[in-house]
Amino acid sequence: MEEMFAQRRDRLAGLIQEAHDIVDLAIEKHILNDGKQVAGIAVLYSGGNDSTTLAHLFRHRADYAIHVNTGIGIEQTRQFVRDTCAGWSLDLLEEHPPAGSTYEELVIDQGFPGPGHHFKMYQRLKERGLRKARKKIVQQPRRERVVFLAGRRRDESQRRMNIPDMEREGSTVWVSPLVNWTKEDLNTYRMTHRDVPRNAVSDCLHMSGECLCGAFAHAGELDEIAFWYPETAQHIRDLEEKVRAAGHPEKRCRWGWGGGASSGEKPSKSGPMCTSCDARFLPDTPTEAT
Repeated sequence: MEEMFAQRRDRLAGLIQEAHDIVDLAIEKHILNDGKQVAGIAVLYSGGNDSTTLAHLFRHRADYAIHVNTGIGIEQTRQFVRDTCAGWSLDLLEEHPPAGSTYEELVIDQGFPGPGHHFKMYQRLKERGLRKARKKIVQQPRRERVVFLAGRRRDESQRRMNIPDMEREGSTVWVSPLVNWTKEDLNTYRMTHRDVPRNAVSDCLHMSGECLCGAFAHAGELDEIAFWYPETAQHIRDLEEKVRAAGHPEKRCRWGWGGGASSGEKPSKSGPMCTSCDARFLPDTPTEAT
């Protein structure tokens, strides 16, 4: 047993070095070699235990943490993110969707989303918040680029086996430092770094709960939320009444109507900040949302 754990620690040491090397290479390849400057390094922090591991690993190197407050999540997770960043003296940019793109406005206008509408939810609730954060960091787009650290891993699902470790979109360089980590590697990191805080929401629900759009909810998920966080479940049920009053088909008046793979609706792609939402939808990879 001791020998096995020693092997896990040796592997982890190599992965930690690789994570920093990936970031270094991304900066060199996509910023410095193009004659640009690094406006900042930001870790995308949902509040889940996996993203907390990423944030802990880069807490001394990142200039910012970015948390997109989707407006439909569990407040205890948001507070966990605020408290953790404050404890690490890591500047937190907590962004919200712009007016007209709030979750309540979206579901009243269109009904609750199923798996096929997930990417639209991502674009409206998270991507626009990320753009706001990027504009705060990148003051001179022609000269600067920002590095966004995401927690995507190839081990999460078959759909992510080919995730690139880095890619550039305009003035944003997306980097996935943990791309080659497994769940066991994450657990080993937390075992050897006892100061990594744990989010009680993730321990109760096995997901961060920072975005409850419902597109990939599983059957009975709302009841599970209600058991641990009744105020959040009540908020969702109040929204159901508003959506029903807006005259949508009954199916779309129920949060989480997709019910996972049983809905028969083809899931849309996920965004870089929804690292495990669709993995929860797929039967072969039940993982925690980061």
